[in-house]
Amino acid sequence: MTTRHGEDAAGPHELSELTSVTAAVVITATLVVRTCGPGFTEITQDAARFIAAADARDGALLLYLRHTSASLVIQENADPDVCADLATALERLVPAGQRWRHDSEGPDDMPSHVKTMLTGVSLHVPVQDGALRLGNWQGIYLAEHRTPRRRREVVLQFIGARG
Repeated sequence: MTTRHGEDAAGPHELSELTSVTAAVVITATLVVRTCGPGFTEITQDAARFIAAADARDGALLLYLRHTSASLVIQENADPDVCADLATALERLVPAGQRWRHDSEGPDDMPSHVKTMLTGVSLHVPVQDGALRLGNWQGIYLAEHRTPRRRREVVLQFIGARG
């Protein structure tokens, strides 16, 4: 069924009341995450702790991973099987053991770069009334794509107004 822009089969989409805040501050910190090989490490509580320490009220949390063989994602955090299945899906998309020209850092390095390209290294999350505005079942994760243990750095930056 074809619908007009801004509508679906049920009718027009709803837009909430507009709010406005002047961005008064930029607050930055670096979160160090130690990983234990491929998989997902939830950092939602770390991000919330940063927002609380920054006395953030309204604005945006920017997250940036300073690496090219791991990534940041927002995914379901209610069922741990979701992250396990996502890791399996990424492995199926970019299986180990393929021949790559870039292989000087090990056989898992180039597949890790491809997985990062597919998933990304930055996120932004709205902050309202001092809280992350994630959905009910959403969490923020660092997705490690390399086999060895790693030390990863996530730059957290709040832009907005303080409490």
